[in-house]
Amino acid sequence: MQIFGVDIGGTGIKGAPVDLERGALAQERHKVLTPHPATPDGVAGCVVEVVRHFDWDGPLGVTFPGVVTNGVTRTAANMDSSWIDVDTASLLSRALGGQPVTVLNDADAAGVAEMTYGAGRDRDGTVIMLTLGTGIGSALFTDGRLVPNSELGHLELKGHDAEKRASIKAKEDGDLTWERWAHRLSKYMQHVEMLFSPDLFILGGGVSRKPEKFLPLIEGVRAEIVPAELQNNAGIVGAGMAARAAGERAKG
Repeated sequence: MQIFGVDIGGTGIKGAPVDLERGALAQERHKVLTPHPATPDGVAGCVVEVVRHFDWDGPLGVTFPGVVTNGVTRTAANMDSSWIDVDTASLLSRALGGQPVTVLNDADAAGVAEMTYGAGRDRDGTVIMLTLGTGIGSALFTDGRLVPNSELGHLELKGHDAEKRASIKAKEDGDLTWERWAHRLSKYMQHVEMLFSPDLFILGGGVSRKPEKFLPLIEGVRAEIVPAELQNNAGIVGAGMAARAAGERAKG
């Protein structure tokens, strides 16, 4: 079974058909740069470009880097503020000529994919996935069940949103070494661990392609820490899963 997934990020918008039997992309993903300013109409145009690249005509799932409730985007920390309270599912469906669209938080999508096909398979207890990129997304699970829209990247760290100090963008903007960045990430993860006592951290986003650069440098965290197995494709796979689930609910 194939379905389409799109992952909207603060830097890029990428998508591909998803093979739900394998939990993997069915074709090489297509990516375009996120427009600046990242307004609803501008981003919608990019989503259409990604979907049309594959001539996809059918249901699709789309992730968004912020809180999403019933297809409506409620926050937009790394996007234009005009996204707040937009019915994004309807907006994108109209832009695509009426194709059914399911929208969910980007880290939640990545987390569901990892819990189903990747590093979180068959793991009970409390699992937290952190997606490290333009910001820090989070997906919180207890015995395999998602607690949606956790947004732990906005916990306070040294007087700032944690993602302003410990995201990959913060590393790049500050020209931080892996050691210095891992120290900041350690402090952040220690804080999250103090609040939630997880059994497992899964670290995702583009940085999960090179875990040897930073995982050995993380200190002071008791929980097991592993890189995301689906790496930066987890959001696309999770978006496809959400579209399939929405279709099944619609059928009753």
